Amino acid sequence: MHRNKSILLGLALLALLSIRALADQQTERLAQSEFGILKDGSPVTQFTLRNANGMTVKVITYGAIIRAIQVPDRNGKTINVIQGADTLETYLGRFPAAAVIGRHANRVANARFSIDGVNYELTQNMGEHHIHGGRKGFAKVNWHGKALQIGEDSSSLKLSYLSPDGDEGYPGELTVSITYTLNDKNELRLNYEATTDKPTIVNLTNHAYFNLANEGGYKDHELWLNADRYTVAKSQLIPTGEIAIVQGTPLDFTQATTIGARESELGEPRRGKYDDNYIINGGSQSLVLAARVYEPKSGRTMEVLTDQPSVQLYTGNKRGFCLETQHYPDSINHPHFPSPIVRPGSPFKTETVFAFSNK
Repeated sequence: MHRNKSILLGLALLALLSIRALADQQTERLAQSEFGILKDGSPVTQFTLRNANGMTVKVITYGAIIRAIQVPDRNGKTINVIQGADTLETYLGRFPAAAVIGRHANRVANARFSIDGVNYELTQNMGEHHIHGGRKGFAKVNWHGKALQIGEDSSSLKLSYLSPDGDEGYPGELTVSITYTLNDKNELRLNYEATTDKPTIVNLTNHAYFNLANEGGYKDHELWLNADRYTVAKSQLIPTGEIAIVQGTPLDFTQATTIGARESELGEPRRGKYDDNYIINGGSQSLVLAARVYEPKSGRTMEVLTDQPSVQLYTGNKRGFCLETQHYPDSINHPHFPSPIVRPGSPFKTETVFAFSNK
């Protein structure tokens, strides 16, 4: 009898220890805390994702912003490889880097478009044009955050937002979400979804500025792009509708080249910086490798995979570069471009992966 009781007590203790170990593992992989309070009194929450390799991702509900992606180099030194801020006030005082951009990332010419013969006028926030969803867009609203179930080798969180009919001029009530997942392959996966009750346009991306170096700028990063064509742009980088090849131009990254090698050759309308939309070879069909960036001093490498048709390379920030997976700019006004129209009953879904390694 005593022996049976001892066995039962032992089994109960093992079960308790297993539960505690699982709880500790979950606490290590996913935590949340308060990041600040908005003027309307609503709290901004921070979620911290960790994996088994020392990689950490921090996301806040304001703008669905990625505050930090902390990645080790070849010697184990870990730094934040994106531009971020330590306080909510900093994000409120400037364009929020690494935010989700929408409803429509990039440009819409003359801030107008039509669907099924109905004309719509958007907020003009770039001269007479529209950019990045308007004056507020998705980058300057507080999303609802929810921690998801933690797996054996990953952890996830989901951020959701309801954009009302007429928001910044867009038709339809749009329910949008993004799920961030960090796994033990050192992949940060971004899964976007959106549904609407009226035909509308959707083009979502993340506006993170990356810098894989332990110190210094981005110009010595070696960039390869799986793209031999780009969309030609005129003044204010509004697409003309023409598609051209990159070969023989400073836009050619079909062979790995340092980002800063030919920036000085970029003429109008770029003014010495990249702000170009590259058409991904095999894009929009399935998840494909769109870009690879290598920083030789730290050994860090980042690969960008996406099912989107294009990626925007932007170097307008001295400390970092953007690789924004998305639809073509102004695609709604060019019938031969991939369509950004989303209709009731046909949800918008897309995935982008930032995969990190070192060598």
